[in-house]
Amino acid sequence: MNSSAEIQAILALADGTIFRGVSIGSLGHRIGEVVFNTAMTGYQEILTDPSYARQLVTLTYPHIGNTGTNSEDTESGNGHKVWADGLIIRDATMATSNFRNSESLSDYLQRNETVAIAEIDTRQLTRLLRDKGAQNGCIMTASNGETISSDDEQKAIELAKGFAGLKGMDLAKECCTTENFEWTAGTWDLSDTLLNRDIPGSHDSGTGGFFKQLGTHIDSKYNVVAYDFGSKTNILRMLVDRGCHVTVVPAQTPIADVLAMNPDGIFLSNGPGDPAACDYAIDAVRHIIEQTDVPTFGICLGHQLIGLASGANTIKMKTGHHGANHPVQDLATGTVMITSQNHGFAVDEDTLPDKVKSTHRSLFDGTNQGIELTNKPVFSFQGHPEASPGPHDCAPLFDKFAEMMEASKTAQA
Repeated sequence: MNSSAEIQAILALADGTIFRGVSIGSLGHRIGEVVFNTAMTGYQEILTDPSYARQLVTLTYPHIGNTGTNSEDTESGNGHKVWADGLIIRDATMATSNFRNSESLSDYLQRNETVAIAEIDTRQLTRLLRDKGAQNGCIMTASNGETISSDDEQKAIELAKGFAGLKGMDLAKECCTTENFEWTAGTWDLSDTLLNRDIPGSHDSGTGGFFKQLGTHIDSKYNVVAYDFGSKTNILRMLVDRGCHVTVVPAQTPIADVLAMNPDGIFLSNGPGDPAACDYAIDAVRHIIEQTDVPTFGICLGHQLIGLASGANTIKMKTGHHGANHPVQDLATGTVMITSQNHGFAVDEDTLPDKVKSTHRSLFDGTNQGIELTNKPVFSFQGHPEASPGPHDCAPLFDKFAEMMEASKTAQA
């Protein structure tokens, strides 16, 4: 990206490291935890994943933006909101070439008021994060026609040092819907896209935008209530593909209200922040585990909440897992799956109580990737079986949830 209109930008880390580049997004500054994502595709899905709230995302793949952006590849519950607080890349491509493209990445970032920096050595940054762990950082841009001064650099470092960090931070209640809503659309394909590109979203999620209900509508067999802690859209679509009618509820919804809906199953979504700080959610999940037999499935933050509610602990990871190429082993079968991951906390497997067994484990670092209760129809997975972006090796976990609900309904008949 070379232009006479380039605006200088810097990334400052709390340890005093400065990376100098150019702005490709909105002007201003943003602070957050700097993490790296190793996925080669899916930058729009990554930017709109609510689990990236309060994070500055470094993409290790060097060329970003060549397919532009579109109205379908958003994963946030309010349609088109970018949740990542900042984007860090090596090369921003000047040309976009894709029949689905409707807006360049730079224009998309500016419209969504997202600060972003390009033309820095992301390999050096990734090595630093790998060795030292995730760092607090600040992306700062120069005002139009101005340059970054030494005073600006010092200010950016101080802002990075002043960021509280994600440990102890409850973000789920900030990233969820504010009201209940129904979700009835399954996954979509390119024919859906071509036929429906200009149709506006069909449901106001209560968070200031629209959930895009593009996709096949499928007859419902199961009544599922989904706790929204920052859910990705494709999770809801894949539940519908398995015959679920999904009612999405805010993170702080009392469990009594959820049970009053007579659910065949309860789903606990992904989300950002520290799971241990979500005391209201832990209490709700503990009630599900101890006082009901409702089949329950958790993903990412939902997985960690099941662990905490069962009596285990969670830990803050050194760098976290962010990418679409992470090998995970099914401990029962020995099968290795390539998975999509996005989390900075993990269930401490050594603290699992007797009633909870480990089902999956990361082959990168040995951290826990799945658990299952031995006395209740409750299970969870740390990675993202819905992908978007990433492989679909773990999609059968949604089938398992449907099978559990079918068995429960049969037993009650």
